[in-house]
Amino acid sequence: MAKILLVEDDKTIASGLCEFLTFEGFEIKHVFGQREALALLERESFDLALIDISLSDGNGFSLSSAIKSTYSIPFIFLTASSDEYSTVAGFDLGAADYISKPFRPRELVSRIKNVLRLSSNQSSLVRLGNVRVDTLRGTASKNQEELYLSALEYRLLLMFINNRGAVLSRTKLLEGIWDVAGEFVNDNTLTVYIKRLRDKIEDDPQNPTLIKTVRGFGYRLEG
Repeated sequence: MAKILLVEDDKTIASGLCEFLTFEGFEIKHVFGQREALALLERESFDLALIDISLSDGNGFSLSSAIKSTYSIPFIFLTASSDEYSTVAGFDLGAADYISKPFRPRELVSRIKNVLRLSSNQSSLVRLGNVRVDTLRGTASKNQEELYLSALEYRLLLMFINNRGAVLSRTKLLEGIWDVAGEFVNDNTLTVYIKRLRDKIEDDPQNPTLIKTVRGFGYRLEG
């Protein structure tokens, strides 16, 4: 049973999340702010932290920095803010994922399981040919040079990594990235972002070897 630390200052949201995630088989410990969270982390170990950015004391960004410097656990941001600055800042701090409120409970569970599956590996480093992705730090590089990915591009890459070898339909991909953009992402936008991602990670974007098109079905990550 995975043990999750929930840091959320809204009592109603926290109560609902604790009840739902407990029903889904997780062990949940809830605190309202940064001081409580750090005090609890000194006493107990956790597999994952769910962190609201707006807290009763401090904020989710400063808390995540403290967690990252001391404890080796992944964290997911939960926030009502969907602007690009907050999203990019969250990933820059090493967030494993970033979910805007209101979110769908089943989607949250899926995201949690994906992060836990990745963090259960001995290394957070994912190798895709000459591309390296550190899912704990939220960084990517190619030929030892850092790749500068937008929040949408990084989320799209994570979706492919989490489903490596499986064919992802365009509908599935759209469902997975819409909340990172903070607005509806249409089919044409998805095409643009897949092209941009290929331009950055593929040696020959016109003949991709990592993100392959499966005609009539969607896309699949090789490697």
